[in-house]
Amino acid sequence: MKTLIIEDETAAAVNLRALLSEVDPSIEIIEVLESIGESVDYLQSNPMPELIFMDIHLADGESFRIFNHVDITCPIIFTTAYDQYALEALKVNSIDYLLKPIAPNDLHRAMDKLHRLSAPERSSLIERTNAMVQTEQQQAKENIFLVQVRDRIRPLNAEEVAFFYTSEERVTAHTFTGEVLTIDRTLEALSNSLPEADFYRANRQFIISRKALNDISVWFGSRLALNLSVSTPERIVISKARVPKFKKWLTGGE
Repeated sequence: MKTLIIEDETAAAVNLRALLSEVDPSIEIIEVLESIGESVDYLQSNPMPELIFMDIHLADGESFRIFNHVDITCPIIFTTAYDQYALEALKVNSIDYLLKPIAPNDLHRAMDKLHRLSAPERSSLIERTNAMVQTEQQQAKENIFLVQVRDRIRPLNAEEVAFFYTSEERVTAHTFTGEVLTIDRTLEALSNSLPEADFYRANRQFIISRKALNDISVWFGSRLALNLSVSTPERIVISKARVPKFKKWLTGGE
């Protein structure tokens, strides 16, 4: 089975390749691609593989963006480092999703599911995968997130969010009403989709809402400390190098 791996972490790709050789010797890895751009170029100029392992979060954005440029007509097994509720949609609408680091039993389960599917079932699943990705893309454009609140899933509008914060590979949205909700997107992906006039990437940990900014403290080393209208898990500091860009954003300058 000719198989394509889309994965930007070298160690993860090597691990997956080794596991596949053990779990299913019929697998032939035809290429390992590391970015959205590489994947689009490859899929546009080569025959469609029989199976794709696709990491959701790549260095240049969410891999769902590949679907904007290529009509993918083969089954997909998604991989991710984020163990979050929204991935239930992937389990229902794709062959499976695998949490990294991938466990042999999980990979075995996914491959067994693939092999058990009839041709019509595979076609139906491919259609559902594409429909799911389109839905995710539309929600990203509208800045609406599906988040889990205890045993419920509800939409969260970006306007409700005071800031986004990342720690230990987990991204959370902190609302003006004090909710802390896990988001299945990286800060990089959020930065690319949120309206620039309303949200600012302050540093590696924070994206802040303009509406949440109370005032600014001048800090030592020509840095700035941002004071929000809600509590934050740590101080939000703008580095000296980023101060000019932040001031432009704050004043709406070009």
